[in-house]
Amino acid sequence: MPQIRQNESYSQQQDIKNTLKMREIMSTLPSFCRDFFRGIAENTEARTRLAYAYDLRVFFEFLHDTNSALKNTEICDFPLSILDMITKSDIEEFLEYTSYYEKDGKIYTNDERGKSRKLSALRSMYHYFYRSERIEKDVSALVQMPKRHEKAIIRLEPNEVATLLDQVEEGTSLSKSQLKYHEKTRVRDLAILTLLLGTGIRVSECVGLDLNDINFDENGIRVHRKGGYDAVVYFGDEVEKALRDYLEERHHTIPASGDENALFLSMQNRRMNVRSVEKMVKKYSSLVTTLKKITPHKLRSTYGTSLYRETGDIYLVADVLGHKDVNTTRRHYAAIEEDRRRGAANIVRLREDKPAESE
Repeated sequence: MPQIRQNESYSQQQDIKNTLKMREIMSTLPSFCRDFFRGIAENTEARTRLAYAYDLRVFFEFLHDTNSALKNTEICDFPLSILDMITKSDIEEFLEYTSYYEKDGKIYTNDERGKSRKLSALRSMYHYFYRSERIEKDVSALVQMPKRHEKAIIRLEPNEVATLLDQVEEGTSLSKSQLKYHEKTRVRDLAILTLLLGTGIRVSECVGLDLNDINFDENGIRVHRKGGYDAVVYFGDEVEKALRDYLEERHHTIPASGDENALFLSMQNRRMNVRSVEKMVKKYSSLVTTLKKITPHKLRSTYGTSLYRETGDIYLVADVLGHKDVNTTRRHYAAIEEDRRRGAANIVRLREDKPAESE
């Protein structure tokens, strides 16, 4: 397997890893899928193509196991012509199948979100071959996207945010075993949580930060956004202090080979990964609330909610959070927008109140 060079950025390393995984999974897909993935490479990220590949593999395995005409044909030998043989009902049955299925002794389930992602992968593939005039019809376009039920935004209230950061600083509610490591990770953990809560960046963007991505002259960090582009996200005084405190400690740490540029290091002095931050957030948030399941993404929602409440500018929130479509942001914060509209009902006065008549 090709070696990943140490001087590659975190996002480049992730792209290389995803590309290598793609090569593995491609051997389990029909050969015509290679044309599809090459065709969409310019407009999609490596991780998006990898997610498509996994979803398409589930689809072709379903066809292989349930379609009598395909049972005796290896999946990698499926001809492109099968796409014209598949009906709307076949795809609908597949989506129903993904609600609950078992593979290699492991059970998999999918809700509306998971089914929508799988249908998106199918639509992308069909659309590519239909536009290329290599199939006669795009049957996937006839299948409706599963209706997604919008969930209420789970976020921390301002008092919960303060309590959370206090717990990171003081560790008063941590167990004895947790306290053993707390003094070693306290400054780092406070910097990470303050950064997430104070900027709304994604956890993947957070762990991908390098030392040279921070600019204290402008109080900004350069993040690699979902979609493959870089953007500068600005931070306030609280984030600045937390980062400076951590960097003072970080400069006395000798990182493991290959992770010299990483901003946030694990106790093994390697770049922290998404899972590590998720576990850290779960540890501290469980001390604050047992009714809410808080993840790094919920900290992002907490920031977005606070920013929207303070500014009322949905376009600003979309820009800061890195949403390509403002409608995505509006969907997430619809409840707050509804409250704002309701509150606007009595703002405009049509006539001055008449003075009360004296008796």
